Amino acid sequence: MLNLLASGLQAWIRQQCEAVESLELQLHGSALGLLRGRLEGVSLVARRVIYSSLEIEMVELRSSAIQVQLGNLLKGQALQLHQAFQIEGYVAFTAAGLCRSLCMPQWRGLGDQLAETLLGLTPLQEVRIERDRLILQAQGMSCDTLPEAVDGHLELRRAEGEQRVALPGDPNIQISEANLEGRLLQLHGNARVWP
Repeated sequence: MLNLLASGLQAWIRQQCEAVESLELQLHGSALGLLRGRLEGVSLVARRVIYSSLEIEMVELRSSAIQVQLGNLLKGQALQLHQAFQIEGYVAFTAAGLCRSLCMPQWRGLGDQLAETLLGLTPLQEVRIERDRLILQAQGMSCDTLPEAVDGHLELRRAEGEQRVALPGDPNIQISEANLEGRLLQLHGNARVWP
């Protein structure tokens, strides 16, 4: 039963995304626990995901225990949750993926806002990661920035000076750490999922 549910969840996740190169999903718990409406948690690892035109290099997530209403699922209806649960994990972005994403119509406004605020120019033309800096470029000018987690959201701060810009986010997602490592922008945090 757990394998069947895991396969169904993998198919659903793939349908929600424009692309997923690889996806591993594990359900934690037992068939008996599931019949009683409880999963001990879910772990997910995905690589090269495109979700809402946003290119994500790596996603690793783990949920807390989940209360589910299995009866409807057995009748062929959608899975229903009994209560909210927590997800913790991290996502990582490459500079090339960020650049392509910020050039897509859905994210172009954000890319241009970053360029306007930090460079005084638009449009944003390039994003690079060099050592511990995220570099934004527009019309031949560039700006070295440092990603920071501030009060649960992501901010980019100019490496020289105090100018910063807060990126918009979902209030249910709290970013606890932002860093540049291995030529990736890595964001660690948690989210609350509501029924």
